[in-house]
Parts: sequence; structure tokens; C-alpha cells
Amino acid sequence: MSKKQFVEKITSMEDDFAQWYTDVVTKARLVDYSSVRGSMIIQPYGFKIWENIRDELDRQIKETGHENVYMPLFIPESLLQQEKDHIEGFAPEVAWVTHGGESELQERLCVRPTSEVLFAEHYKNIIHSYRDLPKLYNQWANVVRWEKTTRPFLRTLEFLWQEGHTCHETEQEAIEETERMLHIYASLCEDLLAIPVIKGRKTEKEKFAGARFTYTVESLMHDGKALQTATSHFFGNGFAKAFGIEFLNREGKLEHVQQTSWGFTTRIIGAMIMVHGDDRGLVLPPNIAPTQVRIVPIASHKEGVLDHAYELKNRLARIARADIDASDKQPGWKFNECEMQGIPLRVEVGPKDIEKGQVMLARRDTGEKQAVTLDALEQTITATLEDIQRTMYEKAKERLHEKTSHAYTIEDIEQILAEENRLIKAMWCGDEACENDIKERTGATSRCIPFEQETISDTCVCCGKPASDMVFWAKAY
Repeated sequence: MSKKQFVEKITSMEDDFAQWYTDVVTKARLVDYSSVRGSMIIQPYGFKIWENIRDELDRQIKETGHENVYMPLFIPESLLQQEKDHIEGFAPEVAWVTHGGESELQERLCVRPTSEVLFAEHYKNIIHSYRDLPKLYNQWANVVRWEKTTRPFLRTLEFLWQEGHTCHETEQEAIEETERMLHIYASLCEDLLAIPVIKGRKTEKEKFAGARFTYTVESLMHDGKALQTATSHFFGNGFAKAFGIEFLNREGKLEHVQQTSWGFTTRIIGAMIMVHGDDRGLVLPPNIAPTQVRIVPIASHKEGVLDHAYELKNRLARIARADIDASDKQPGWKFNECEMQGIPLRVEVGPKDIEKGQVMLARRDTGEKQAVTLDALEQTITATLEDIQRTMYEKAKERLHEKTSHAYTIEDIEQILAEENRLIKAMWCGDEACENDIKERTGATSRCIPFEQETISDTCVCCGKPASDMVFWAKAY
């Protein structure tokens, strides 16, 4: 099968980005569709990527003193109703269980869209004194949200995530926790996934239902749309008051705890695909790739080639996640398979290479090839993987900069987005009416009020009144 024939199986991202994305996630065997609309089967290769992300995040969560727990899948309706803002925010997406077998339930059960109320109920039972604080719990689980429009990884009825829920003695401690976790998410995106991010605070309209404020990590996809990649919420004592989570403080008086919640989901895999992928398929950062190096024997039917390739695999397994394609398929097919799956580095070895005491290295990100002697192999591969990781981040960061515009009026936003999707910096007065007007007229939503502020002008992009903040706006997934 020729490279041209193989690549034609993927729709060009410039022709139809949505179809390109679907082609990549299915042809790279990340997911398959299930018989339930909007649900996905995460195949082994896709799940290995999630495991690598999960394991590193889990390590960092535990390093900061958190413990893993597990909460039930079902939530009684009466429990969900105890925090009014929270249930109103999730009501359109809730899936309900009404029957057990043939019998109708006396009370409907919600299939968890998130677990705040379950943690709150539990915390009420186990927190009594300031000596019980802080409570730093995290859960790895699945959740269900009945989405109208779905796409693998980005928006599905069921998805995997972690959700942290913590209780603290003081407001300051809780705010510090909210900030700490946001920075962990941001560094994970940048250092592990090579995705540059913008850190900031959501507007009141866009914050999590029931939160005092929400911090967010936002990233920009190849097609100029934004994606919320992680959030961290400060609840204050709102949930604590609704659920009666009280403790005796250091003065012997009853006080409500201060709470946080924060989450990171399989949506990040979709972000990684859309930030780094190209018309040949996935491009995986080495730090997260299930296979960092794949050895492809050339003319493997000739004596000694396969044995030499397996020796290389065992040798390289000491420094990288290495595997070998020892199938009887043609080398061209194997090369294309490497490209489709985003393997960062391909090692080609055939009879002529063995004679010369070398291998050929091929980079997925740039397509560059080089001959490397066996004596320099480990050193070269280690340095090349590091360079691929760095180069992918720098390329994505440059695209983020290139696809960011400034707007001074709402007409500017309309004109910019009429030409192409972009991230837009514009000033805002803080009035939700202006936020709604911008969305209605341009299709762009407020992504965040960035921590790193700058003054584009003195007036709101919508109403012309004095501005309070610079905000990032964009069409989003």
C-alpha cells in the first residue's frame, strides 16, 4: 500500500477539521463507537495514553498530600436537591434511574454527573474538629452527562476523569489549594502534553454551578477554537452550609468548612490530538506516547535482520518505551502505521545498515531522517526525544501567539471571526449583558479572565463603558 493511498484515508484538516478529527481517532485505533449514541469504547492504544496521563497526575496528586477514595455511582434525588445552584446547573444533563428491575423506585436516582454532594454528605459524617482538617480526597471515576452533541473524547455521554474534593479550616487555605491544583494541571499540559495554556478565572456566567469562583486552564486547537482543559473551583462554605459540614474551631466554636473541587478528564486526549495532529494522523509528545521508539526491520526475511532488530529493542528498552513491528507487512505500510499512531521516533534497520553498524532514525514531528551509528544510538535517541518534546511545545506556543488577535469593538470581533476562528483579547466592563451580547452576535464565549492582565484599551469592547478586565474570547468546543 503506498503512502499516498494510505494518507487519502484521512480527510485533510484544512478541508474538514471535524471529519479529520473523527478519521484520526478511529483510524489510529484510539476509540470505537458503541451501540449507545454518544458513547465511546476506548481501545487499548487510546487507554494507554490515558493511563500515562493518569499515572503522572495521580503521582502529583499524592505528592501534595491527597488520598484516593471512591464514591457511589448513584445519587438520590433528595440529596442532589440540597444545593440549589448546583442542581440547576446540571439538571439538563442528568441521567435518571427510575426502575430497579420491574419495580419503580420510590425515589429517582441520579447517575453522577459529578460528586460534590456525595463528598459533602460523607464529609458531614467524618469532620467534627479542626484536627480533622484538611481533608484532601481525590476520586478516579466515570461520570455521565446527557450531552446533545457528542464527539469522541471531547464531549461524550460518559467519560473518565479525576475529581478532587477538599475541606479546609480557613478560606485562605482553600484558595491556596484551588490555585495549587490549577498550576499542577497547567504544568501537566505543558510539560507532559506539550500544550501551551492560558491560566485564568472564569466569569460569573461561566463558572461552575455552586462555586464562588472557578479557575481554568484554556488551550487553543489547530482550527482556532478554544478548549477548556481543566478547572479548579473554590466553593467557600456554600456546600458546607447546605449539607451541615461543621467543625469545632480552635476557639471551641462551630464553623463551616471551606471547600474546593477540581477536575481533569479524558477530554485532554482530544485536545492533544487537535493541537499536534496533522494530515498523516497523530503526533504524540514523547513524554506521553505509549511507544516512544518503534523499530522497523527492513527485509526481515533475510538472515540475521530480525535477531538484530530484537537485540536493538532490548537495548533501547532501557532508555525508552520501545517496541518492534516484526509483522510480515511491507516496510511502507509499517512506516505509515507509525505515522498514523504518532510514534515519536522510528528506527529502521536492514541488511545494509547492519553492515555499516548503523540505523536510520525518522522523526514523526518533522519527518527528518538521519543515520546514527550504533555506538551513538542511546545518546542520540535520548537527545532526539527531548528535542521532539521541546519542539512540539514551541510550535504549539507559536501557533497560539499567531492565532491571537486584539479587538477594540464588537464589530472587530465579528470581522475577525468571520474570516477565521481565533483567540481574541478584548476589554470587558464586567456586565453579563455585554457577555451575552458578544456571544449572541459573534458566537464567541468568554474563555477566561487571565491572571496575566494587560490593557488593550480603557473601554469595554461591547458597550464602551469603562473596562475592568482583559478577557480572552473565542468559539469553543
